[in-house]
Amino acid sequence: MSMNKQGRQTQPHEGGASDPHPTTTGNRALMLEEPLIFEIGDSERTGVDWPADCWGESRLGDLARLERIDLPGLSEPETIRHYTRLSRQNYGIDLGLFPLGSCTMKHNPRLNEKMARLPGFADIHPLQPVASVQGALGVIHELAHWLKTLTGMPAVAMSPKAGAHGELCGILAIRAALEKRGDARQVVLVPESAHGTNPATAAFAGYAVEDIPATSEGRVDFDALQKRLGPDVAGVMITNPNTCGLFERDMKRISDAVHEAGGFVYCDGANFNAIVGRVRPGDLGIDAMHLNLHKTFSTPHGGGGPGSGPVVFSEALAPFAPLPFVEKTGEGSFRLVEEETAEDHHGDSFGRMTAFHGQMGMFTRALTYIMSHGADGLRQVSEDAVLNANYILRSMEDLLEAPFAPSGPCMHEALFSDKGVADGFSTVDIAKGLIDEGFHPMTMYFPLVVHGAMLVEPTETESKADIDQFIAAFRSVVERAKAGDESLHGAPYHAPRSRLDETAAARKPMLVYQEPAQAEAAE
Repeated sequence: MSMNKQGRQTQPHEGGASDPHPTTTGNRALMLEEPLIFEIGDSERTGVDWPADCWGESRLGDLARLERIDLPGLSEPETIRHYTRLSRQNYGIDLGLFPLGSCTMKHNPRLNEKMARLPGFADIHPLQPVASVQGALGVIHELAHWLKTLTGMPAVAMSPKAGAHGELCGILAIRAALEKRGDARQVVLVPESAHGTNPATAAFAGYAVEDIPATSEGRVDFDALQKRLGPDVAGVMITNPNTCGLFERDMKRISDAVHEAGGFVYCDGANFNAIVGRVRPGDLGIDAMHLNLHKTFSTPHGGGGPGSGPVVFSEALAPFAPLPFVEKTGEGSFRLVEEETAEDHHGDSFGRMTAFHGQMGMFTRALTYIMSHGADGLRQVSEDAVLNANYILRSMEDLLEAPFAPSGPCMHEALFSDKGVADGFSTVDIAKGLIDEGFHPMTMYFPLVVHGAMLVEPTETESKADIDQFIAAFRSVVERAKAGDESLHGAPYHAPRSRLDETAAARKPMLVYQEPAQAEAAE
């Protein structure tokens, strides 16, 4: 390690201590060691020179700032270079394969971006008069139609902003339906193979959460679920295909059993990409399901937004869906229904999820994706996603334990465990080794039902050549771990930062910048 001028550790060149030409800056060719923005500028200066007498009397009056904001002043070149250098240290879907399991990080077609930037979509404002946004409302209505068609569900709420937000929407609709019939139930059942947000959402909505075990094949234990059903169970939250990468073959039986017990069925639709065009959740007895537009319909993913998680509803839950929604009038125009009135036949709505209707940019991109593929194209999306995942599963199962491979093909993702690697080596060593090979790591240690889990989802947008390159890198790192290569414990060596103490980062996060002397004193 060397130290840069800010006193922070940097990585040595590939040659390490024997490098004949070490640097004092920490820079490696065009990969520059980038300090924090607070270390580049300071609060005593700005990026612009102002004459001392140019301001005159302040027009802010009592609103003038009384204290410093302690933000650094930078010139425009300093600002541009800082963020450009940071962007070069980022790994994104436009750089390479993103093998995160259950995240479906796939290519965002540029046609989608072109459509979203059209005037009337890109510059729309949520408070415009309805008469001036008829085209936008038409796009929302058309997208809603296709989401209902693809899922076989009669209603959809477009306003939820993300997957977890959609989960809450579905659970609140279930609560409203139960309250309408005077049936106060307190428990939501969540299988072990469900996404981690499912129990969190149920708890947030005020329900007690109980686990349902998985079978040895990685699917819901139907007998255990049926045994637990009773008058206190509001419903079940189930992920299908589940987090083990498997389709729940008993889904219809589960739905029938829950309905017979008076409950509702919520399905986590994050993995809809694996079944779109092939399976309609409505045919399986689902009452509510969110759809992550970024996962199945290729809109930009994560980063705190812009997100969108529409929720489709069964006939039983449709009256309790949130406001607002778009409705087509008899004259062919569109209106935004925002009030709970008897005239709108929506008096049972549980209310609003957000102030405005939804994320217009995501709606435009998602509809573009659906219409450019068509029904046959969307069916091929799911088929290719499943094919790619099974290719990875069968290409790695001779090196890594694939706990559910004996039960047949997987769906959208391949699941491995760290069983069989050398003593003292674990999933995290393999993941960090992949960084040195130029790949983002797979999902680690999830699902919890598999020890040292490694969950890989290639999606359908990766070519065989790209997947082969990933498999070669993956195999190389696993072989090193099985051989006890001690250097893996220090990986990554070629990333902007060495391996971090992730436990300390989680328990003692540094969320506010401190001068080096202050940071040392705090430690």
